[in-house]
Amino acid sequence: MLNLKSYADLIEDELNNIQLPNSPIELYDPITYFLQIGGKRIRPILTLLAAELFSLEKTNVIPQALAIEIFHNFTLIHDDIMDLAPLRRNQLTVHEKWDNNVAILTGDALMIIAYQHLGRIKLEFLPEAFESFNKTALEVCEGQQMDMDFETRNDVTIHEYIEMIRLKTSVLLGAALHLGAVVSKASASDKEALRVFGENIGIAFQIQDDILDLYADPSKFGKQIGGDVIANKKTILQLTAITKANSEQIDIINQLQSEENLDFKISRTKELFDHLNVKHDCVELMEKHYTIALNALESINVSQKNKEPLVELAKFLITRDL
Repeated sequence: MLNLKSYADLIEDELNNIQLPNSPIELYDPITYFLQIGGKRIRPILTLLAAELFSLEKTNVIPQALAIEIFHNFTLIHDDIMDLAPLRRNQLTVHEKWDNNVAILTGDALMIIAYQHLGRIKLEFLPEAFESFNKTALEVCEGQQMDMDFETRNDVTIHEYIEMIRLKTSVLLGAALHLGAVVSKASASDKEALRVFGENIGIAFQIQDDILDLYADPSKFGKQIGGDVIANKKTILQLTAITKANSEQIDIINQLQSEENLDFKISRTKELFDHLNVKHDCVELMEKHYTIALNALESINVSQKNKEPLVELAKFLITRDL
């Protein structure tokens, strides 16, 4: 049985033990604050599990795991600025607690600290590790730009949306696993299969997140139902609806964009999506990527016992209430 808490606690301890300078306090206090406000730590846990998949002790990949998590936190701080988000994990975002300039610099510093940790792995693994990390870092930026571009476009396709979430979210899961496999001296085919596993689990997770936004049990979801609808976000639900709707239904979707009665906006959107059987199609797409992920993991040349923790984690990420 996978004990996620023990892995998360290990990562928390390592993050808390990072030694930062005392000055300038305006630079390093926000870093300490943000790293200590929590999170599921799924990405660094994936790095640890990748090492164990190939029978390597997880303590051997701590530097990569921390690099992945610190990089992830860098992206969150800058995303919060771009999204004007007031809260992160129910705490004030860095730009709200301090200001935009502090938040930008905090993110920049975190990126550098991430590279410092990545550089602490054995010399023989550095070239491949840096190549993987750099490719992923640039892809995350590409995904964020695509997401911003979508805000002003009315012709976004489902294919483009899947590519956006792959880049913005999923490639970092794939990289977290890949870095663990690099130090484990896995074969090229096994490393690639593990990356495919991570990326497709990430895509399935994000599709499910879109579905949950409108269809989750409010008592379990932890945030407002229909938030994406209120914000007129282009989600897999909306894009699927547009591909299935007739001209009259398209007009309704467009009219709802400016609807000021939010309860009506949510209920009418859900009614239209139900009529078009949108949720069913999106669940099928989610399950497709989940299956691709499990098939990739199955192809890896290690014992089934070693694969079980990653299978359990995949189920944990995907089997939220719909």
